[in-house]
Amino acid sequence: MIYKFSLVLVILWLLMVVASLFVGESANQVNLDALLHGPSSANLLGTDELGRPLLERVVLGAQTSLFVALSVVIFSAVIGTTIGIFSAYYGGWIDRIVTKIIDVFLAFPGLLLAIALAAVLGPGIENVVFALVVVGWVGYARLARAQTLSLRSREHILAAKALAVPNYRIFYRHLLPLIMAPLGVEATFGIAGAVIAEAGLSFLGLGVQPPDASWGNMIKEGTRYLLVAPHLVLAPGIALMLLVLAVNLLGDQFRDYLDVRGRHQNKA
Repeated sequence: MIYKFSLVLVILWLLMVVASLFVGESANQVNLDALLHGPSSANLLGTDELGRPLLERVVLGAQTSLFVALSVVIFSAVIGTTIGIFSAYYGGWIDRIVTKIIDVFLAFPGLLLAIALAAVLGPGIENVVFALVVVGWVGYARLARAQTLSLRSREHILAAKALAVPNYRIFYRHLLPLIMAPLGVEATFGIAGAVIAEAGLSFLGLGVQPPDASWGNMIKEGTRYLLVAPHLVLAPGIALMLLVLAVNLLGDQFRDYLDVRGRHQNKA
């Protein structure tokens, strides 16, 4: 039941992204006659400190979170998986260098490194994506390397080598399909991590800048009016919490589904 509820929340998130395409200029239009109004029939979630409808701002924030999440996960997965497969397949000094680089990145807290990069590059959604990709590729590289190390001595890989199959073809036809499942699980958690990281950077003023909407900067602006207008924090905060929770729960379900041993034990 809880997983169905999580799926509904993710679908609602996607519907909000589609709805954001039809949000007009009213989402950024200042209305001094409607400052800090609470939820009403005219504005379901109320208005913010500039009189802008909060519902439309939350919908635009969903678009920002999806753009950042997909961009970070796609670029991180492509870069990390390529490096991990290449390193494990060839081994030797290449693998030793890549392993040391991964260890160096893992030695730093990921979010702090992203904050430092975002501070150096300056605010902006493109810089947020770049900073999170620099941090995020390591997990995919480590996972792809570990999976490739266990697969490179399999019979079908050795047979492909014996038949002089080019290495690039071995990579995408014989190795990549076998490691897609664990990489998919990693990607689901990566989406949740990217959403929360983008919100954190925007809350610190290093991410999406006003008047562009982000759940992080909406929470930041709302904290100044928390006592008189708590809906400014509650609306984007609850949306962020429910989305991250739903994506993580779906990731757990996906991981359990791929765990063949666990399914057999449960049936027994």
